[in-house]
Amino acid sequence: MHGFLGEFLGTLVLIVFGVGSGAAMNLKGNYARNQNWTFICLAWGLAVTFGVYVAGQFGSAGHLNPAVTVGLALFGYLPASNVVPYLLGQFLGAFVGAIIVIIQYYPHFKAAKNAADGNQVGIFATGPAISNPLFNFLSEMIATFFFIFVLLNLGNFTQGLKPLMVGLLIVVVGQTLGGTTGFAINPARDWAPRLAYTILPIPNKGTANWSYAWVPMCGPLVGGILAAGLETLIG
Repeated sequence: MHGFLGEFLGTLVLIVFGVGSGAAMNLKGNYARNQNWTFICLAWGLAVTFGVYVAGQFGSAGHLNPAVTVGLALFGYLPASNVVPYLLGQFLGAFVGAIIVIIQYYPHFKAAKNAADGNQVGIFATGPAISNPLFNFLSEMIATFFFIFVLLNLGNFTQGLKPLMVGLLIVVVGQTLGGTTGFAINPARDWAPRLAYTILPIPNKGTANWSYAWVPMCGPLVGGILAAGLETLIG
């Protein structure tokens, strides 16, 4: 399947740990509730690190992210035959990962009666700190551009300590560029958990805010394509 299993399992790990941190930070009755932005950035960075390790072990390049896959494939860094299996693995892995988080935190969702108790789509997907569709799109594009441009200069990032470097890269992107939109920088990370929140029977849930969802889809894809294009131009 040209890397499907690696991308599925790696993205599954990414979402279980990443979305799990969102549930831990937000839901009423959780010991980790009301942690800060650094907590979220570190959690997502480590989630990516261990997701990349798992993906590499099971035979993929550890993209875990359609923006990486599409950008690299368009400029010849990834065989075209890998694109569909990678994308399927990423979206399915993210969806199943969200299901696992729902199961883990089901009693907390049940106890959280409304958004004030932390029961909101923000556990699963991103949203803007200040709603401005154009600049929200630009924020996701810029953050993803710098993430993937640096990523392309790490070489094979599934080997040795390089997954840790990828995780640290996620941390610095989150701390410096992520506060505007929650730094999706990954369409699968946003859309699949958002879909899980929409269609699964989570107690007391609110709106999934699909009117915003084009931003974490289109912004990262454009940023990834621009990063791979620049790397090709100057490399």
